[in-house]
Amino acid sequence: MNRGQSFLLLLIGIVALLTLFVILPFVEYVVASAILAYVLYPFHVRLSRWLRDRLAGHVRESVSTRLGRMLSGISLILASVVAVIIPLAYISWVFIRDLTEIARGNTEIDVSAIEAELAVLTGREIDVGEVLAMAGQLLVETLFGGVSGVVTTALRASVGLSLALFLVYYTLLDGPAFVGWIRDTSPLPAEVTADLVDRVDAMTRGVVIGHIAVALLQALVAGVGLWAAGVPNVVFWTFVMAVLALLPLIGAFFVWGPAAAYLVVVDKVTAGVLLALYGVFVIALVDNYARPIVIDQQAHLNPAVILLGVFGGIYSVGFTGLFVGPIVIGVLAATLETFREDYDAIGGG
Repeated sequence: MNRGQSFLLLLIGIVALLTLFVILPFVEYVVASAILAYVLYPFHVRLSRWLRDRLAGHVRESVSTRLGRMLSGISLILASVVAVIIPLAYISWVFIRDLTEIARGNTEIDVSAIEAELAVLTGREIDVGEVLAMAGQLLVETLFGGVSGVVTTALRASVGLSLALFLVYYTLLDGPAFVGWIRDTSPLPAEVTADLVDRVDAMTRGVVIGHIAVALLQALVAGVGLWAAGVPNVVFWTFVMAVLALLPLIGAFFVWGPAAAYLVVVDKVTAGVLLALYGVFVIALVDNYARPIVIDQQAHLNPAVILLGVFGGIYSVGFTGLFVGPIVIGVLAATLETFREDYDAIGGG
């Protein structure tokens, strides 16, 4: 390596660090936009072709292709806002509202019944309302930096979401060119690069699409059970379960399990028992059967490895770490598999 090459590598490293420093405040939204664009891209391909065919008889082929891609990108962005952003914003608002109410000591939970049952079991009076309020305050402080931080978080989220939508649009349009650039820039042989890209694509598809689909399905099924059993704040707890369901092996049990116990404690024994049976024989089946079928067969990752990636990702980059962590570990697994199969061929080339 000569001085010119060394200087170029140093320059690339410095600029890469500066770029990371610039995007770091919004790195969660950058990652979220990449994930959303990845999910939407198959739809973008089909829709842009359909629009191109509809426009082909009116304008030149090159213009129809360009317009088809642009209109497809805009249509999918609008569809995402209606189908994803607005429902998530509403659920998040309900979640924050209920959480702040719990932090202030206001809750629909029958606290007195729980305190009476605990007094019978333990022989001591426990102020459950105070415990719930402290837990709510701790969550508000941890998630938003206090009640005053909710407004700041909402403003930052608005800016971040606007940025993410723009990034999704341009990623849909230029994503294939970026993947092509990676293929051309890679120093690996073309066939090895293609194999590695295919492995990473399958890994990402299994983790992202499968992860989201299974979690939402499990949360929806569990939410129906909570609603039927008469558990208060169903929307709030369904949102919590949608997040917890992203954690394999643990899932939504941390909500429906205590909810069933709560119903028994407040003298709704039948509803509590039925919810527990529903959780064991219906909700748990989604995690036990749907997750291996949807995720493991494509990602080829052990649930324990996914769980490790989820917790590590959340700790490192926040909420989007739910996906980033497993994807990073999955990419490592794909790279090691390529190393095992193609290392000798690379050396020989």
